Amino acid sequence: MLRLIFIGLLSGLFFSATFVLNRAMSLEGGHWVWSASLRYFFMILILTTLISLFKGTATTRSLFRLFLDNWKFWTLAGTIGCGGFYALLCFGADHSPGWVIAATWQLTIIATLIVLACFGRSFPRKVWFFSGIVFLGVLIINLNYAESSSFKVLFMGGLPVLVAAFCYPIGNQLVWEVKTGNAYLPKIDHPLLDNPFSKVLLLSLGSVPFWFILIALVAPQAPSLGQIVNTALVAVFSGVIATSLFLMARHWANKSSELAAVDATQSSEVVFAMAGEIVILNAPLPDMVSLVGIFLVFLGLMLFIGFQEQ
Repeated sequence: MLRLIFIGLLSGLFFSATFVLNRAMSLEGGHWVWSASLRYFFMILILTTLISLFKGTATTRSLFRLFLDNWKFWTLAGTIGCGGFYALLCFGADHSPGWVIAATWQLTIIATLIVLACFGRSFPRKVWFFSGIVFLGVLIINLNYAESSSFKVLFMGGLPVLVAAFCYPIGNQLVWEVKTGNAYLPKIDHPLLDNPFSKVLLLSLGSVPFWFILIALVAPQAPSLGQIVNTALVAVFSGVIATSLFLMARHWANKSSELAAVDATQSSEVVFAMAGEIVILNAPLPDMVSLVGIFLVFLGLMLFIGFQEQ
């Protein structure tokens, strides 16, 4: 179990680059649509290259056949788990600091429990209690920020991230369900799905129609060279490394409570994103109230670990 927690924390470290770089692009005037869509175009290019190099072009062809054979499912899962999730996250970054977005994003811990429950999974009451502690910490951080800023800004930044917090576990759980079996979904028990990079590539491919439609509807101004470079970095650090580590940890989880615990490790993104903004963007240090919220987030995570080790 500690191995799963460690991998989850490592993914949280790389995933925090999303919040810092998205905030940096927003402050430089980059449009959120490009920040979101370019990441996945880069991810498809990078993952296709890596898989071809290390697994062979035959594996790459098999992946694309697997996508085409089940294109309806992958489009659904990719639109929700990649498109809806990241478009809303980048939109929120236009209205709130990265560490606030990262803190609000931790509501995915509660969202994950609700999503898993909707898929028929059950949890001990302690799991809900531990998640509640994490939620309380997130709430304290957000309310403390609201006192020093307008509630409109918090609403524009927080509400989209709240919806994104549900999109992400829904997309991930859909992949988990088709692998293990679900009466309402196609059965895709393919060996390629044991590789997290394959899952990320399939989900990214499934999100492509969403991005083209979004770009056509919003018609954003062309991205700058700096925004293109930053989205490429996000694609590598967050999209490829962090997402693959996270899906690997979820793949190794054998119980619903282990899945919830792995998802809870993403609370570490708050601290990583805050540290990144302080160092890179010269953001102010958090005050005592925010530190209390951070402590509660990590207390909930530690309780998760202690409960699993009993």
